[in-house]
Amino acid sequence: MAIFSIIAVIILTILIVWLIDNYIPKKFKSAILVGLWAIIILLAYMTFMSIYGEIQFNQEKEKRYKVVIENLKDIRDSQLAHKTVTGKFQNNWDSLVKFIENEKFTITQRRDSTIIDKILTKRYGVDTTKDIVIIDTLGFVPVLDSLFGVDTRYKTMMNVPVGKADQKFKLETGYVPQNGLNIPVFEVSVAKELILYDQDKNLVNKEKEVISVEGVNGPTLKVGSIDEVNTNGNWPKNYSNEQ
Repeated sequence: MAIFSIIAVIILTILIVWLIDNYIPKKFKSAILVGLWAIIILLAYMTFMSIYGEIQFNQEKEKRYKVVIENLKDIRDSQLAHKTVTGKFQNNWDSLVKFIENEKFTITQRRDSTIIDKILTKRYGVDTTKDIVIIDTLGFVPVLDSLFGVDTRYKTMMNVPVGKADQKFKLETGYVPQNGLNIPVFEVSVAKELILYDQDKNLVNKEKEVISVEGVNGPTLKVGSIDEVNTNGNWPKNYSNEQ
């Protein structure tokens, strides 16, 4: 709205210049016209800087969001691994790191088999079979090797990598009732104002209120949800190669 107001003032000022040039006596024209042209130049500069400043803000915002999203994806992968092994999500950063370093995935194989159904065989007096599924344990694979290999970035994934210094992601876990069951959920988030703390405050406040399919909606950048069964991030595809 501020840009439109400035443009409107510029147009009005140019109109005033035209009126002065045509209707004001010559002895007053020079001083008035110089002043008005100075105002026009100043307003034009302010308009340019407003537009250019927002372009720069959006470029910096996108660059920072992409770095933060990489951490959120690592955290999501770690939480999903924790749920696979333990059946729940972890609400403590140190415990999550220890889990990654010490625990293992169980590698299993499912196979179909047919066996004698003793109850039906006894009931009917003839051999009666039933189909079953057998799960064989083939081995174990360290969680660390599966998720990160030799990379140690999991030790610092809880730290917000850009923006205000020494900030950690907010980590929450809980349960959501669904179909008579309590389903474990997690949410990891960081406020946009922390990521963009050194940027123009008006633009940051505007960004916190974004509602757009091409933007990060709301005041935080997050993955998962504490209110519903959802492990997605709230960023659009243009910020990441995967959801």
